[in-house]
Amino acid sequence: MAVQIGGRADSGFDDPIGMLKDCHRRIERFLDVQCRVAERADGRALNAEEREAVEAALRYFHESGPRHNSDEEESLFSRLRGMQAGGIPAQVAPEIERLEGEHHQSEALHKEAAELFTRWSAEGELHAVDRNRLRAVLSKLQNIYAEHIRLEEDVVFPCAARLFDQQAVAAMGAEFRARRA
Repeated sequence: MAVQIGGRADSGFDDPIGMLKDCHRRIERFLDVQCRVAERADGRALNAEEREAVEAALRYFHESGPRHNSDEEESLFSRLRGMQAGGIPAQVAPEIERLEGEHHQSEALHKEAAELFTRWSAEGELHAVDRNRLRAVLSKLQNIYAEHIRLEEDVVFPCAARLFDQQAVAAMGAEFRARRA
């Protein structure tokens, strides 16, 4: 189990739903960093602190974002689909489809944001057209994640918590661990 100095400990592999929630907090935090840098720097050359913050966020979304999506799609959503005949509420199935679509949409937007931030860092400035596009991309990501995370944490995760037995939870945790090995 990972420990954060001055904060609560992250959830471990024995609590995969908690791990997904922890990841949501990191998504929100790193996206906020990107938005704040884009707004404050307003196209001027990024200072060392801003560049480091953006690079950490880009690294997180490049490395951990796909793993998080796999955790949800391959371990959580697939189990819920497997239970469809045996108890998953009918309204949850279409929401899972929507959430997977949002994963693909957000991946494309993160790629575009990364390209814009990389160009900004390399060229020392970001021209108005690209600056406006970056803000639009980041705003779109914020909008997607706000509803996406709410739906997962208020609907999908509680559904899974009610339906999954300890064996399913342990299997999910083992799958999460294997993705990080």
